[in-house]
Amino acid sequence: MIKAMEPIVFALGALLVVLVVWDLFQTIVVPRPSPGWFRISRYLVRGSWRVTRAVGGGSTGGAHDTLLGLFAPFATLALLVVWLGTLILGYGLILFAIRDQLNPSPIDLGTTIYFAAGSVLTLGSGESLAAGPAARVVVVIAAASGLGVVALVVTYLFSLYGSYQRREVQVVTLQAAAGAPPSAVALLETYARLDLAARLPDLFAEWERWAAEVLDTHVAYPLLGFFRSSHDNLSWISALGTVLDAASLILTTIEGVPRGEAELFRRVGSHLAEDITNFGFRASVAAAPRTAGARSGLDRAAFDEACLRLADAGYVLVRGDKAWEAFEEARAAYAGRLEVMAAYWATPTNAWLDSNVTPRSPAH
Repeated sequence: MIKAMEPIVFALGALLVVLVVWDLFQTIVVPRPSPGWFRISRYLVRGSWRVTRAVGGGSTGGAHDTLLGLFAPFATLALLVVWLGTLILGYGLILFAIRDQLNPSPIDLGTTIYFAAGSVLTLGSGESLAAGPAARVVVVIAAASGLGVVALVVTYLFSLYGSYQRREVQVVTLQAAAGAPPSAVALLETYARLDLAARLPDLFAEWERWAAEVLDTHVAYPLLGFFRSSHDNLSWISALGTVLDAASLILTTIEGVPRGEAELFRRVGSHLAEDITNFGFRASVAAAPRTAGARSGLDRAAFDEACLRLADAGYVLVRGDKAWEAFEEARAAYAGRLEVMAAYWATPTNAWLDSNVTPRSPAH
């Protein structure tokens, strides 16, 4: 009976090893989205995120925010543990199927898995030796794959944290002009008050490059979306929404400000929101309201109040229904998608009018 089961045990072990190698290849090596029929990392990250959100019961506050902030670093380390653990189990099953080539032959599966762990982690084991050619090949491959997993995850960590830091520099810098949570109206008022309106094209050009990098990194490494800002009331999603709102106001409502860079940023920023939601939130976006007012997430009264403040700041505005209709249509292209992303990742959304909170570290 045991002999008859050995081919099945060998095949199961080989399948586990192949799944880990394939998941590592898609998660770390391939620099683009690569959906597959089964991904260990996808089920681990998304499943544990649901559990983490459920623990807080939808509540907000310092303790819950701290828990959410710890999720991404913990998930990164958990991936390493799960990948190594699955490899150990896989090689353990393979070696158990050919245990007659180990000297002395392990008495049970647990002992074989212990020997496989020593091989994968390159710790060595004096209890058994690979005597047969097949066992020796498996042990060598196990040792090489164990080292390879650790090396790839270390590289992955450097890529994640490098991309995270570059993303957050722009987000934190934005609060000096836009506040926290950031507001497009406050951003434009600050630039007018400081006589910096002529530098708005430079702002949009800088954020165009930021959006392109975030699009590239967050689509290639979806775990980056779970990394939260180090300051309260800030997030990369709210920052993106704020600058998109500012660009939309420039393009539809404000006259006398160059519009070229604002239009280019709007295209890249909307592309960023679209690609990320298509990659992971397509069902939620499809279920969102389809009327123009609902999709823009803003009513006419709020828009009119913003226009009054912008006029008081010194901007020349397009008056009447024309500006409102154009702005509503422009905002509808990205507002709903950003709201879906913010709801999933439980991050702050951008303000529209009032933004007078100073960002602070959660530790403060």
